[in-house]
Amino acid sequence: MHWQRTVWLLAMACMFSGASYTMLTPFLPLYLLEIGVTTEEVHWWTGFIFSITFFVAAVMAPYWGRRADRSGKRRMVLRAGFSLAAVYFLGAFVRNPWELLAVRLLQGFANGFVPASLAIVASASPPERLGSNLGFMQTALLLGGIAGPLAGGALSHVFGMRMSFVVAAAVIFIGTVAVAAWVKEPPQASASRQGSVLDDFREAWNNKTLMRMLFLMFGVQVVTLVLQPLLALFVAELQGDLEGVALTAGIVCSVAGIAGAVAAPLWGRVGQKKGFALILQIAFLGAAVWNALQFFAVDIVQFSLLQALFGFFVVGVFPAINTIAVQSSNENFRGRLFGLTTTANQLGCMTGPLLGGFISASWGIRPVFLLTASLLLFLALLSRNGKICRQH
Repeated sequence: MHWQRTVWLLAMACMFSGASYTMLTPFLPLYLLEIGVTTEEVHWWTGFIFSITFFVAAVMAPYWGRRADRSGKRRMVLRAGFSLAAVYFLGAFVRNPWELLAVRLLQGFANGFVPASLAIVASASPPERLGSNLGFMQTALLLGGIAGPLAGGALSHVFGMRMSFVVAAAVIFIGTVAVAAWVKEPPQASASRQGSVLDDFREAWNNKTLMRMLFLMFGVQVVTLVLQPLLALFVAELQGDLEGVALTAGIVCSVAGIAGAVAAPLWGRVGQKKGFALILQIAFLGAAVWNALQFFAVDIVQFSLLQALFGFFVVGVFPAINTIAVQSSNENFRGRLFGLTTTANQLGCMTGPLLGGFISASWGIRPVFLLTASLLLFLALLSRNGKICRQH
């Protein structure tokens, strides 16, 4: 088995997955306005529409993780990819916010493409390349995150949001077909132990390093998703109107994605040499500083620059968390491991939009930056404290 080919193909598929997701997500508040939500209600609807997907995904992730260990991780990639293509396509035909809510609920049920892909990469990678390969996968996701908002913004500007859903469905469908055609899953070292989902949580609870990584994953996703649903609205606030806001917001997202894509492999290589616990501390501290400064942004240029600097640092957190989590667990626990990290991830993604919607509706969008900077400082202190710094 050529692990390099597997990593490259899955990286390409994850890039397509990232592009299809970000082609839609930053613009959902604008879509809500298009299908009848009032400006007074859009903050609340945005938080709800975002959070329902992540809640369902969090509930389903441990189950999909166990299925991946039992039935094969590649099968889970195909299941998620083809299901998401169908769900995205349905999104093009919704007529009101309740129908969009149903589509987002189905999206959460279908989730699992990226975690299963990461589990295959973790199993296929030589130990000395694990951190670098997970960093490379993060880069691929970010490259998709660059192309997605640009394509989604342009499509929305020219054709309207509905066309973005159709194109997003086609993109992830193509990526999934590539996995079906060319990716082979490496054999497991031993058969997976049978048991219940509660057994998996019990095993994770007894692993102090893994529990800390799960909490850090939850925290960083709260921070990331507090602002993401509000990005287009904040761009509109900075430029003073809604004219061309989808395209402008897409460019801002892509600038941050470019910075992250440049940084991700660097974080992976440095972490492999210096230790990923150190990377966690540096990434959290840098992200906190640049996130706080966004409170003072007065125009699109300043905001874009600060988003890029924030993206450069925060992207270092993900390969570090994933690598430390993998190193702390057995190989035949990999599918369930990435199921648990996905649960933490999705719970953070669920909490973030609700928190951001509440704060922005009550006090405006700018205070969100100060709150998230404070959370990042807390996570930096948590990553500095405990055994992970001595072990890794």
